[in-house]
Amino acid sequence: MDKTIYKIVAQELWQEARRLGVFKGAPIDLKDGYIHFSTAAQAVETARLHFSGQAGLLLVAVDATVFGDALKWEPSRGGDLFPHLYADLPLDAVHWEKPLALGQDGLHVFPPAFEETR
Repeated sequence: MDKTIYKIVAQELWQEARRLGVFKGAPIDLKDGYIHFSTAAQAVETARLHFSGQAGLLLVAVDATVFGDALKWEPSRGGDLFPHLYADLPLDAVHWEKPLALGQDGLHVFPPAFEETR
């Protein structure tokens, strides 16, 4: 499976995670019982479907190799396997975080660091 996975998150939630030293999840993650991630191939569609028109977001790249059995690849949209973390996300697993700019068309403009991984 992919070695780097991605989380789209509101900047204010991520600021709280920085303060705590751990990300416990967005409201949807807490409701579902795991932290939702996407692969590089899935992230653009995730942004379009779930975050369209939303400003103030970050794209966070995470090392998927450090979670062991807490990271499960489970079928979701269209039967694709999505990474779900059944634990808190320690910030030392984060490769980078970048603003996810909002284009004039309401779609997100992904940062060059992400585009290089696709």
